[in-house]
Amino acid sequence: MRQMILALLFLLAVFLPVLSQAGQPPAPCSTPEYRQFDFWLGSWDVYNKAGKKVGENRITLEQGTCVLHEHWRSAQGNTGESFNMYDAKRGVWHQTWVAATGNLLLLDGELRDGAMVLSGSQPLPQGGTMLNRITWTPMADGSVEQRWDQSTDDGQTWKTGFLGIYRRQAD
Repeated sequence: MRQMILALLFLLAVFLPVLSQAGQPPAPCSTPEYRQFDFWLGSWDVYNKAGKKVGENRITLEQGTCVLHEHWRSAQGNTGESFNMYDAKRGVWHQTWVAATGNLLLLDGELRDGAMVLSGSQPLPQGGTMLNRITWTPMADGSVEQRWDQSTDDGQTWKTGFLGIYRRQAD
């Protein structure tokens, strides 16, 4: 009898967790769309096109696995942070960027041909609107290129305001 009780307890211990998960909705942020921007995760040194270091950036996965949190520090000491998340209700990626300079930037977009492309507009102090389009492209050598293009003529012409090459920091 004792062996039968032990066998029953063993079976319950093995199968109860599996049975309790059956029929439950998937965990939050577990669909493949939430992992599309994971190539940006890590600690990075950021260089301009000429090879000069312009800052450091650390991208962490937070709020379970729902949010990519950016922690930026420029070579001059300026700081900023962004919160990036796939918005399943709208079917887009969203970024909210905040900086110690008072800058706020709201961007939306998607993964296009392996690159994350987010865009949005912001009012200019002198009037009018600035369009921002930021593209993060993973490169074959493991680096990530970030290109920030801006337009003040409703997208007719664009100028690159920032081009950064992210290289992983040594552990």
